[in-house]
Amino acid sequence: MESAGIVTAVIGTAYDIMSWCGTPRYVFNDLPLGNPLGRPYDEQTQRKTVEIALELAASATQPGTCVETAVRWSDDDEWKSAYARVDESNRAELLKMGEANRRHRQHNRSEGLVRD
Repeated sequence: MESAGIVTAVIGTAYDIMSWCGTPRYVFNDLPLGNPLGRPYDEQTQRKTVEIALELAASATQPGTCVETAVRWSDDDEWKSAYARVDESNRAELLKMGEANRRHRQHNRSEGLVRD
């Protein structure tokens, strides 16, 4: 896209991967994977992140330009040690949540509430 003259800016949470890939412009939020714009329903943070990306797309002159935002998931980095961890302390709760999710998705399928 860049070689065709289309400016790109990526918003992400995996700094090491984006740096390695040589992304032309990159907005880094230090957040859990899958949440590059912030917490769900946090419209203010999401909007601010998109504004930063648009500003970067308009102003960056060097390839590989990265802007790290001040957006944080919580007041401390404790979430990093627990993110995606499955062990005996949470296994039963995660199983219960998975079963509830599967029931919910099955209900949605039976009601025709699925995307093809």
